[in-house]
Amino acid sequence: MASKSFASAIASFLTRLAPPALPAGVEVLNPYLEPEIRRVVRSMVTKFYVDAPARLSVWGINPGRFGAGLTGLAFTDPWAVVHQLGITTSVAGRREISAEFISDVIDAYGGPAEFYRDIYLGAVSPHGYVRDGVNMNFYDTPELRAAVVPYAVACMKKQIRAGLRTDVAVVLGSGALKQVVEREIRSAVGLDHVVYLEHPRFIMQYRRSQRVAYVDRYVNTFRSLFTP
Repeated sequence: MASKSFASAIASFLTRLAPPALPAGVEVLNPYLEPEIRRVVRSMVTKFYVDAPARLSVWGINPGRFGAGLTGLAFTDPWAVVHQLGITTSVAGRREISAEFISDVIDAYGGPAEFYRDIYLGAVSPHGYVRDGVNMNFYDTPELRAAVVPYAVACMKKQIRAGLRTDVAVVLGSGALKQVVEREIRSAVGLDHVVYLEHPRFIMQYRRSQRVAYVDRYVNTFRSLFTP
């Protein structure tokens, strides 16, 4: 059984992150330097990441400027921190479309207490990256990918050791991210099997009219992975 030690390990991991050396022109998003973000992270894990068996891990790509790049919590924008997680904060910002979709998934799953009892939300790279003020995926250039993949593997291993399942995980991204995970990451971090779902940003940008169906797909997929 996981316990407060899982929450402590995740809080320690997130609030002590040191980004890798990056190619010229690429900047890192590191909200964990801010005391308020460290407080929000500790509040979240203390409230939701306790007293549960090993969780199913769900991994995004890397934080963006308006979601986890602000709040320090994967797929969580400032609105969700206050209105869904119930944590007061001075961090402000507009809704971020991926976080908005994940908020719908959490509600459909039964709310944050039930969702986070079963599921750990993370990112393959816990830091985000920006060039010329625009979000980057860690695999967008060969140089950035080479710099980040070893770091991402080490970070995922630390989170898995804290109390995550290794028989199966979920990755949110069925295109380029899937290729990188299968070729360079899955075996390296010790995951037996990975289920891939369409990324929330893709859904919200290109399949918004099917949003409810995708929410159902997420929830049904997560629940199916707890069924023998």
